[in-house]
Amino acid sequence: MNQGKPGEVTRGNCKEKIKESVWDKALKQLEDTARRINIEPGALEILKVPRRCLVVSVPIRRDDGQIEVFTGYRVQHNFTRGPAKGGIRYHPDVTLDLVKALAMWMTWKCAVVNIPYGGAKGAVACNPKKLSPSELERLTRRYTSAILPIIGPEKDIPAPDMGTNAQVMAWIMDTYSINQGYSVPAVVTGKPIEVGGSLGRDKATARGCLYTVMDAAKKLDFTLEERTMAVQGYGNVGRNMAELSTGQGCRIIGVSDINGGLYNPKGIDITRLSRYVDEAGTVFGFTDADSITNAELLELECDILVPAAVEHQITEKNAPRLKARMIAEGANGPTTSEADEILDDKGIFVIPDILANAGGVTVSYFEWVQGIQAYFWSEREVNLRLREVMERAFEDVYRLSQKEKVSMRQAANMLAVSRVAEACRLRGLYP
Repeated sequence: MNQGKPGEVTRGNCKEKIKESVWDKALKQLEDTARRINIEPGALEILKVPRRCLVVSVPIRRDDGQIEVFTGYRVQHNFTRGPAKGGIRYHPDVTLDLVKALAMWMTWKCAVVNIPYGGAKGAVACNPKKLSPSELERLTRRYTSAILPIIGPEKDIPAPDMGTNAQVMAWIMDTYSINQGYSVPAVVTGKPIEVGGSLGRDKATARGCLYTVMDAAKKLDFTLEERTMAVQGYGNVGRNMAELSTGQGCRIIGVSDINGGLYNPKGIDITRLSRYVDEAGTVFGFTDADSITNAELLELECDILVPAAVEHQITEKNAPRLKARMIAEGANGPTTSEADEILDDKGIFVIPDILANAGGVTVSYFEWVQGIQAYFWSEREVNLRLREVMERAFEDVYRLSQKEKVSMRQAANMLAVSRVAEACRLRGLYP
């Protein structure tokens, strides 16, 4: 399951045409939100256009001596509420439009949890699984050198995303620090603990998502004990979500990755599955569960569905067949605009991506603060502060949703865009 060309989504070997690119969707969401909250036309025009889009050439020498040139991106959408913040993705199908949309969503994500950042996103169009560790390091250092002038602790702070990890962040930090002449741990977040990372960061996105699910369950008047959950995507977010939710009593009946999915109505042994994935690198081939496709996983009858893979997985084609009571969007932009309307009509409670997966950027903010202060917190303190932020953000969004009689996604967008627009108004336009 991977992101195809703009306007196209790939599941396995099947390509499904969709009506909008992710950038079209991001703009449509912004324009719809602007109409609802009646922001000034000038502010809307500012928010529709990223402040900076950098496209760079990333040549590296492969292990066999051949030169290969990759394309890298860094988009900074907005700085009004603070320095830009956003991950770096390594994936073969990234495009400038995709990175622009992800950067805009980061602006809203930071605003909805009310942390002092704007949004950014970076990417290199490559397949990290086809690069050796030494090639991956050379690619990362070359890409960092190309975006060096526009990143920094007070300007733009990268973090991990799909295809990148703590080691990649360590290489970025080291490359930046060498160019500065001294160690600058606050230039990235999601680093290893040994070089200034924060405890709790590796599971923060999933933990924050679980907190929103727990809050939503209270509103829907049910407990998580023995509730069924299906998780699409068994990467960092999906795997941790499955493991943490099992600890809350959820029964994980379905999981999937790019190679396919698993289904067991009695529940999958997540501890055994995770050990298997550590060895095999995929959920495919795990026994004690039936093989299913990613498309079938989304349509399982379950209490909670967690799409934690890539964009545009829930479309107008499959949305009518979804049977979940609640959807918590662990991924960015997994639901198209047309599907959103269908889910709303079906009465499915959707926790939108900019709220559901904001735990990662929240703990990244904590890491940045710790790095600047050179004073580090315990994991318990990190998790308690994360829960406080996520619960407050969920309550803010839910209250607005009930007051305005709009969906949770519309309420989250209204809250986020209004906060950024108000910051624009207060700061004014220079000169």
